[in-house]
This record gives sequence, C-alpha cells and structure tokens, in this order.
Amino acid sequence: MSILTNKQAYNKRHKQPQNEANNKGEIASKSKIPKKVLDEVWDRGAAAYSTNYSSVREKGTYKKGTNAPPKKKLSRGQWAMARVYSFVNKLEDPNKKLNHDKDLIKSIPKYKNRKISDL
Repeated sequence: MSILTNKQAYNKRHKQPQNEANNKGEIASKSKIPKKVLDEVWDRGAAAYSTNYSSVREKGTYKKGTNAPPKKKLSRGQWAMARVYSFVNKLEDPNKKLNHDKDLIKSIPKYKNRKISDL
C-alpha cells in the first residue's frame, strides 16, 4: 500500500474521490473548523514556504531538502494547502499528533476544550 498525501487521507476519511480538490470553504464546512482558522493555517504555510524553502517537497514525492529546481517542487499555494489538510487531518484523527498551529485550537469550538497535550 502506498503512502497517502494529506489531501488523499482527508478525501478518504470524507468519502470523496482520492484526488478531488477541496477549497478552504468546503473543508471548513465538512470539518466544522472555521474558515478563518483555515485561512490562518494557509497563511502560515505560505510564510513557511518563503522562509524555509529547503523543506519544500519535490512534486509527487516525500523527498525534502533536494536540490531540485523550483519547477519540480510544490508551489507556494500547494505547500500552504498541504498544511491546511495536515492540520485538519491531525485534528480529526485521534491517532495523529498536531505539531503545528496549536495556538489556533482555542478558536475552534469543536476542539477548544481539548488539552494541547492530547493533540
């Protein structure tokens, strides 16, 4: 079995075609996470892309830190959206540990009473 991307894992959990694209509004609606929070996660992902480009993965792989030319790496928008999918996946799956954007949890009614250590 191959490793699923964050988008594919999200789609599988929400019973959608594996490679179906979702916008932040659709993700907010399905996950019950306010779009405002997802916008902030996206903004942080876009900023991380700019400040730590070496961690950006090659398209179609999980390889990071490669010397691939920019056209072979994820775009800024793809990188930011991957962070959104990762954030939602880690909140919805109790077996996943949230390791970024933990300060935003208090802005999500569904999760605001969970201890940060539980995530």
